[in-house]
Amino acid sequence: MIEHIKHAIQDDYPADFAHCYGCGRLNESGHQFRTGWEGDQTVTIYTPKPEHTAIPGFVYGGLIASLVDCHGTGSASLALHRKNGYDPGDNAEAPRFVTASLNIDFIKPTPQDVPLKAIGTPEEVHPKKFKIHTEVYAGETLCVKAVVTAAVMPATFTK
Repeated sequence: MIEHIKHAIQDDYPADFAHCYGCGRLNESGHQFRTGWEGDQTVTIYTPKPEHTAIPGFVYGGLIASLVDCHGTGSASLALHRKNGYDPGDNAEAPRFVTASLNIDFIKPTPQDVPLKAIGTPEEVHPKKFKIHTEVYAGETLCVKAVVTAAVMPATFTK
């Protein structure tokens, strides 16, 4: 298990699109999730903070949904970036995605004070759309299975 992602896809997002509460590197108040490759799968590792408690000892499901959401869009960006011949850190602007759908199945309660690891498998379903099949583990325990459908950010999202 990698504990640190040296260069995440979020590091390559254009500054205008790096303010997401979940994964924006320029949002100092946000989670700043970071997504990278681990072989042919994507990974995001995050340790919940005490304020992410649902009930004592367990993580709030909304945080997990945010983790899965940003992991999904970051994974889609990684997949398209690689398809275009790049990896994070290649000094190429990364494609930006938005969430088209988010489906989460909570398998087991997620314990607090344990690093969470989201592992994704990208599946291209359209030239501008990817499905990311994700599992979230707390230690060795599978807590969540999810599917994010991510679409290339429309040009109308620019300022």
